[in-house]
Amino acid sequence: MAEFDMILDDINPEDIDLPVVIIGAGHAGVQVAAGLRTRGWTGGIVLVDEEGGLPYERPPLSKDVLGPDETAEGGPLLRKDAFYASKDITRLAGVRVGSIDRGRRVVALDDGQELAYHRLVIASGARGRRLTVPGHDLSGVLSLRTAADALAVRGELVPGARVVIIGAGYIGMEVAAAATKRGCDVTVLEFQDRVMKRVTSEPVSEFYQQLHRSKGVRFAFGAAVSAIEGEGRVERVLTADGRSYPADVVVAGIGVIPNQELAEAAGIACRDGILVDEACRTSDPAVYAAGDVTRFISTFGGAEMRLECLQNAQQQADVVADTIMGRTPREAEVPWFWTVQFDVRLQTAGVMHPDDDIVLRGDPATGKFSVCYLREDSLAAIDTVGSLADFRQGKKLIAAGTFMDRTALADPAVRLEDCVLETAKIAA
Repeated sequence: MAEFDMILDDINPEDIDLPVVIIGAGHAGVQVAAGLRTRGWTGGIVLVDEEGGLPYERPPLSKDVLGPDETAEGGPLLRKDAFYASKDITRLAGVRVGSIDRGRRVVALDDGQELAYHRLVIASGARGRRLTVPGHDLSGVLSLRTAADALAVRGELVPGARVVIIGAGYIGMEVAAAATKRGCDVTVLEFQDRVMKRVTSEPVSEFYQQLHRSKGVRFAFGAAVSAIEGEGRVERVLTADGRSYPADVVVAGIGVIPNQELAEAAGIACRDGILVDEACRTSDPAVYAAGDVTRFISTFGGAEMRLECLQNAQQQADVVADTIMGRTPREAEVPWFWTVQFDVRLQTAGVMHPDDDIVLRGDPATGKFSVCYLREDSLAAIDTVGSLADFRQGKKLIAAGTFMDRTALADPAVRLEDCVLETAKIAA
């Protein structure tokens, strides 16, 4: 990438006494701070968190927090309060960064403070994409990204409530499952022709559609929302085909937008995410980025992408800590993801492409099956439902770029590791 031509520029070693400043206290930001201390960084570490309170895990927000346990006040803590003090990590909570001055190597906070940095790490994450149709600002129209969002959604999911969910990605489907289990009447509106189309194949989509339908969830595909109506509060959702869906609450799960504005305003290269190299360095050699806010070229498949997942956030955080400490980062791990809907877990390793060849292992009707994605006969990704063995073996085979025997692969009685082509075994 031409954006990284600056990386070889010298950085003044005299600023070593300045702290590493980390913007964002999600998984990536906290992991960078912890990783630096583990690797022997003795300088200052400042963690700037726009949210108040202690940093917490986000994946449980659309799962456990919306569940029956009414005492859950947000995601589990990433670290206990005592950890930050014991590791001499300064936490600034409820404070926003207003700007980055790369020339002076300073970040300006909205409370008037300025923080000089030795290295800056942007781990600002992403925010939920907001609806822009008429009526999007009515009471009862919600999204889910933060702990406060999750608690607001949970408060609306009362028995009998008519819940319309816009978007059938992971978040929308998880909210649909939680709302149904809490006794709500649930309708999911999706612009695509099947659920989770961006992240999985038709057999997996069909399995989860049928699972949801068996629990009472209704779907409308090809549904383009045109307006939300109500007198002060949502009462109905209108779609472009003239249909109307009664609603007491609306939850939008229509994707996320990377929080790249600070970097962009500072002249750091961005393109639907902050561009980083294999060491998570930005176009400024003193600035790194990690987590959902980044865009990079994947080691697996060579495509430029953003990955919105816990595994990527943690891995990139470790890469940042290694690089700042002058260590060679470990090899990249195969990306992995998961979702749980009606207590049925989908585990994914690798990143599928729409034009991958798919091989189905097992019968979805049994509730235990896998879908393998082949790219030029090499295993590029795998989805597993009720098959932990396939998931574990699949990760290893994807990492190795293994060529697979399609006939053997289609037989669930054959272990995944025994589906490797003989030519690949000989070469290994």
